[in-house]
Amino acid sequence: MIDRLPTSPPPQAVRLPVRPDAGRYLVLTAVFVCAACGLVYELELVALASYLIGDSVTQASVVLSLMVFAMGIGSLLAKRLRCRPAVCFGLLEAALALVGGCSAMVLYAAFAWIGESRVVLVGFSLAIGVLIGAEIPLLMSLIQRISRRDAEGTVADLFAADYVGALVGGLAFPFLLLPWLGEVTGALLTGGVNVVAGGALVLWLFRRDLTVRWRGWLLVANVTVLALLATATILVDDFEQAARRAVYGDEVRVAIHTDVQEVVLTGGPSGPLDLFLDGRLRVSGRDEYRYHEALVHPAMRGPHARVLILGGGDGLAAREVLRYPGVESVTVVEVDPGVVRLARTDPALAVLNEYAYRDPRVRVVAADAFSWLREPRGAYDVVISDLPDPGITPSTKLYSQEFYGLVERVMPDGGRLVVHAGSAVSRPRTFWTVDATLRGAGFGTRAYCATGRLSGFTTGPDRSTGTASAPHDWGFLLAGAGWAPGLGLDPEAPRLRTLGPSALAAAARGAERTRLPALPPSTLVHPRYMD
Repeated sequence: MIDRLPTSPPPQAVRLPVRPDAGRYLVLTAVFVCAACGLVYELELVALASYLIGDSVTQASVVLSLMVFAMGIGSLLAKRLRCRPAVCFGLLEAALALVGGCSAMVLYAAFAWIGESRVVLVGFSLAIGVLIGAEIPLLMSLIQRISRRDAEGTVADLFAADYVGALVGGLAFPFLLLPWLGEVTGALLTGGVNVVAGGALVLWLFRRDLTVRWRGWLLVANVTVLALLATATILVDDFEQAARRAVYGDEVRVAIHTDVQEVVLTGGPSGPLDLFLDGRLRVSGRDEYRYHEALVHPAMRGPHARVLILGGGDGLAAREVLRYPGVESVTVVEVDPGVVRLARTDPALAVLNEYAYRDPRVRVVAADAFSWLREPRGAYDVVISDLPDPGITPSTKLYSQEFYGLVERVMPDGGRLVVHAGSAVSRPRTFWTVDATLRGAGFGTRAYCATGRLSGFTTGPDRSTGTASAPHDWGFLLAGAGWAPGLGLDPEAPRLRTLGPSALAAAARGAERTRLPALPPSTLVHPRYMD
């Protein structure tokens, strides 16, 4: 017979205002709520970091890996706090609610006024991770003071409540908190729920396990945190307006959260208009005509009765297409109907796109381009891909072979596809990756770029100036399925050919109006520029 290993004596049971089974369920409920709040903090940091810094894959990897590491540190540190589990858990939840609830506001403020948010992001990831990691050991001690049930069953119950809470928090963030409240207000509300759950558990269920002095300190701590979070919530609108002015300048006219993204419109009607989507400059009234003319006119050489525009909800690509008298229909597939609505109704933007959406030939489809193309469609003579930059992670599928295979299905023989592939000079690897993907999908391609770019998104706080880190060109790929007559897209032809001003002007001769002569000479992009 094997003797049992010696075990430490069970913790002394605490007197509760309810039956032990009810107390156990209340602790598990607190585990559920705290887990949901903890995951919301994590997702909020990932979302805001992706919005402010870019590259969502990198930001998610940094935040989640740092948090998991810090959670391990927090679990180790919690061993020293188990002597007073109720007091320590109450203080820990108050600290977590304050840090997690204010994290979005502080991160946004650091970006807006300091211009650097990576250090703040790392600090919050570590701090929140340590506090979350210390929760479970303390809750384990608390639940063992209620019930003498076996440790294995207790651990299973705790982790089950923790995982289910994480599921609820993970679903609540993208479907409820983010679209209804936004990152800042959603984080503050989550902090309020967190401090109420932790404070109620300790100050009511375990009040007989606390001295009068500690009850007073915990009450003051919880009330203070709630007051700070409530004050920040009241001031959040003023804060966001001040932060937007710091980021976008003093001429912010429209700032809305659609179901897809944040849309900010600055300038106009007297000054240059700028359109920002999720913090990135998409349209600048100073030079947008260079981009849209170079995007549209080369592809319009040849039959162009039916034109498909993927993206382009601002109506500017449609404006250039509608200058051709032979156009019979234009279909714009835009994922965000809020951008189309703004392009229709905002006076300055409507003037800039020359009221393209009032033209009866234009039809708007509110859908994701990839999903829309999967359904059987008619044939389009010209397909214009005016989609987000290929370097942005959410747009990756829109630059894949599968996507171009779907595009090819709606193109007849001799049809043309033009793709905005990012900066050909500043980001050659991305540009040539798009070219290789098109060729892999069976297209013949011709690469060209338009120089003289005056604006672009930057990594600094003053994005509206378009100075630091802004690219100075737009890169495009004109493609046809195998070989397109008149375009020189024979797959056996040299890979790179120049589309200079004369070629662009020849492609635009069928247009009623054009400013193409103002374009500076296009630049031939050569593989030697690849880094």
